[in-house]
Amino acid sequence: MRNKTFGAAALLAAATLTLSACGSGDDANKPVAVVSEEGGSGKAATVLDKPFEKPDLVLTDTQGKKYDLRKETAGKPTLLYFGYTHCPDVCPTTMNNIAVAKKQLPNAERDELRVVFVTTDPKRDTPAALGKWLKGIDPQIVGLTGDFSTIQAGARTLGISIEPPHKDKNGKTVSTHGTQVVAFSPKTDAGYVLYGEDAQVQDYTKDLPEIIKGEKP
Repeated sequence: MRNKTFGAAALLAAATLTLSACGSGDDANKPVAVVSEEGGSGKAATVLDKPFEKPDLVLTDTQGKKYDLRKETAGKPTLLYFGYTHCPDVCPTTMNNIAVAKKQLPNAERDELRVVFVTTDPKRDTPAALGKWLKGIDPQIVGLTGDFSTIQAGARTLGISIEPPHKDKNGKTVSTHGTQVVAFSPKTDAGYVLYGEDAQVQDYTKDLPEIIKGEKP
């Protein structure tokens, strides 16, 4: 596992520039750009000096109903991830890691935690498609879809870049997107912890109890 800590300025640049073209070939998981990194702290989590404001996103959930992210997750510990269901590697691994760690929580804490997956490929990820995919991982995960430009703008407020889905050289549709998981505090509703795609089950297992309390992992 690669452990990284980022300086405050470099962190935002990393969140903006580190993309993963899921399913696009041998270079699928290589970052588009690498910014300055400091020596590893042994932690997968990066606690932000300046937390992110929760995106003002109103999208559609897997039941076809309107879902106001700020309203629905207010005062709740929340993990937010942008990805897509056709991704063969990073997205399912990330969501499964979180789901496995979540199952190890006491029931009361598990019920408090909100995990939200926002598609970066809304044309293919309909509410039904999202629901079917997430059911195989964790039915409690909230799946959201909607207008691509709205999703892209919401991710950008967190420094996460998303490019419109496109076809690769083999004619396969891929979505290039940032792979960070952002944790929001139940105390402030601000995104104060960032995880990269290297985060493992044990990292989330260790950190989730602290995140649920709004404390630093």
